[in-house]
Amino acid sequence: MAHRSRASEVYDQLKRDVAEFRLVPGDRFSENEISERLGVSRTPVRQALFRLQQEGFVEVLFRSGWRVLPFDFEQFEQFYDLRMVLETTAVHRLCADDRRVDRAMLDALAAIWLVPAAQRSEDRVQVAQWDEDFHCALVAAAGNAEMARVHREVTERIRIIRRLDFTKQPRIDATYDEHAKILRAVQRKRGDQAAMLLRAHIETSQAEVRKITLHQVHLARKSDYR
Repeated sequence: MAHRSRASEVYDQLKRDVAEFRLVPGDRFSENEISERLGVSRTPVRQALFRLQQEGFVEVLFRSGWRVLPFDFEQFEQFYDLRMVLETTAVHRLCADDRRVDRAMLDALAAIWLVPAAQRSEDRVQVAQWDEDFHCALVAAAGNAEMARVHREVTERIRIIRRLDFTKQPRIDATYDEHAKILRAVQRKRGDQAAMLLRAHIETSQAEVRKITLHQVHLARKSDYR
């Protein structure tokens, strides 16, 4: 049980390392290096790495340790398509008179995104996390636990690539503006408008992802995400 718990901790840490660019696609490392850095034995490290391998984050190299896998942009495109279906379905439900809708979650989102420009955060890491929370909360607030679970899994898989969308201030400003418009449409129960705005918002982010290069990933490693 202790090994399993420690393996989960190592797994969570390594996934954060990938998402926050301490480990970038192409990086090679050994189990011993991870063990020494995290101060744990090789057993939980190996368990964590096999779990990450099953999820497509790393691969084992014959006699030469492990490697962070390169981005699979075709797979990212598929994840974005799935996001589109889940989130637009959710906002339609949010605009309907449905008792399962969690209005308190929507109010919490409004407190972050419907603020004057002077009160907007300029912290890229914080805004990236808030953006992720915004989209997860929209789905969760719709009241379908299975939709929310699948959406969280998709969110975890695209986290690293989404965060590269917040390396420039104009994208942060656009995120505030677009989230505000989506929330106002939901508040007014205009489902078609909310879904249209959300679809455009996700498509814009998806287009930005297509522009990402490995060079940008290595630059992000030196940025405030460290």
